[in-house]
Amino acid sequence: MNHTEKIQLLARAAHWAAQDPDAATAEELQQLIARVESGDAIAMDDLAERFSGVLEFGTAGLRAELGAGPMRMNRVVVMRTAAGIARFLSERAAGAYAPKVVIGFDARYNSEVFAVDSAAVFTAAGFEVLLMPSALPTPVLAWAVRTFSAEAGVMVTASHNPPRDNGYKVYVGGRVADEVGRGAQIVSPIDEQIAELIDPNQPVAQIERLPSGWTVLPGAGQDGDVEAAYLDSIGKVIDAADEARALHRKQLKVVVSAMHGVGGHTMRQALRNAGFTDVHMVPEQEHPDPDFPTVKFPNPEEPGAIDLSLALARKVGADLVIANDPDADRCAGAIHDGTAWRMLRGDEVGWLLGDQLSRSLPAEQKLANSIVSSRMLAAIAKDSGREHEETLTGFKWISRVENLGFGYEEALGYCVAPGLVRDKDGMSAALVLADLAAELKASGNSIQGRLDELAAKHGVHVTDQLSLRFTDLSQIPVLMDKIRTNAPAELAGAAVTEVTDLSRGTEKLPATNAMVLHTFTGARVIVRPSGTEPKLKCYLETVEHADDLAGVPAARARATEQCLAIKRELEAFLNE
Repeated sequence: MNHTEKIQLLARAAHWAAQDPDAATAEELQQLIARVESGDAIAMDDLAERFSGVLEFGTAGLRAELGAGPMRMNRVVVMRTAAGIARFLSERAAGAYAPKVVIGFDARYNSEVFAVDSAAVFTAAGFEVLLMPSALPTPVLAWAVRTFSAEAGVMVTASHNPPRDNGYKVYVGGRVADEVGRGAQIVSPIDEQIAELIDPNQPVAQIERLPSGWTVLPGAGQDGDVEAAYLDSIGKVIDAADEARALHRKQLKVVVSAMHGVGGHTMRQALRNAGFTDVHMVPEQEHPDPDFPTVKFPNPEEPGAIDLSLALARKVGADLVIANDPDADRCAGAIHDGTAWRMLRGDEVGWLLGDQLSRSLPAEQKLANSIVSSRMLAAIAKDSGREHEETLTGFKWISRVENLGFGYEEALGYCVAPGLVRDKDGMSAALVLADLAAELKASGNSIQGRLDELAAKHGVHVTDQLSLRFTDLSQIPVLMDKIRTNAPAELAGAAVTEVTDLSRGTEKLPATNAMVLHTFTGARVIVRPSGTEPKLKCYLETVEHADDLAGVPAARARATEQCLAIKRELEAFLNE
């Protein structure tokens, strides 16, 4: 960077600090400027990165590290984004009505501040604004968008990201969405339309805000408590009136982790309302803590994240472990499989829930999952005489399946009640999983036993992932091109019989940057760039059939061996 560019950068940073309404981030930026002026090269790189562009608003909204500057999550960025959303909703309303917006927030640093700033902007725009009374799970916000017929919902959360991050998710509903998409996350072209209306240079002083005028929804102990209303709604996903099942629930011992997030109270109450009385919360992780002190990453999928849960399960002799991520839109499960405690794969939970729900869903309702999730759900759907639909990755697509009865993605996201929550909901999913575990225990069976039964009927499906992380992002398209033009001829000794380039789209799927490989033995590999991280992700699935239940362990061993072989060979191929 030459001297002129440095002067321009310092001027932009000083201008930002002067208009920043947050004293902490303004001071942070002023100190960084001072370090740059004193010749600190590290500070120079930091400042240049913060002002290297602007956060891109997409279908996932915004998500980034907290801090000052246009490439960070802060009050300036949030208010400009809220102003852009307000312009979008005002254009849609065209003066015919006052849009309604519901705003929720988690317990991360600055989440409530960002939520109140958004309420101030939307209220000044003439909207009817409903603000959650406290930090609550993302599914409560998604439920509220549908329940209150809101045109939009905003959830301030970074879900299971590291502590230093925050985010801004947007939902549409009311008169802005059709019935299928009401209460779902935004998809294109809505994200592009909103992005075009966000002015990245708008002076904060010119963003209209009001200090009051929005409605804070009723909280705990008040008539109409929004959390209690949500709990009443999702309680319908299980048969609470069945006395025998109610007795079974009392006999199930459950360990629950909230992962330092906002789902602890809501999840405990959901289980209590359903009749689960032997519930043990992981005490170190029960209450919200934005530092997430007991885990490296607050994501149940990460190694070590559920160690405290498993330790408590061993101590109390639990039947089931449930772990939500910090905003409780995901649900992980763990069981003792007869040998040891183990985490259930996201696909396994998807099979269990899909099979259980398909037994009672109306015949016209579909089962759906994303292309990177297991193909067993399609077999379960076929067996129950209903349609199955495959979607692109992400719940914004799964939730828009017409006549959806149940949908899931392998990354621990499950939608068990799309009429109530048109998004993944870790708490209603946990209710169905716990209810199934109680039913199986009462009959002398188990979760592992049910998985074996499904394997005997539909084949043993073994899934795994291979992720390659890059510091040089230009390597990712190079590797995607390598697979497009020179895919492996065989994997694990089986010929690759089909290679599909999804960037061209298919009859059933829009175009997406992914490659699909099928082998002669029925294995499938999907390779795609991660949408949120600098990674190339490979999703592996192998299938082996057993003649009967007794043959399942041997078939599982064969499928596992084949999957590991494919993983080794694919990694070697990509690293050549």
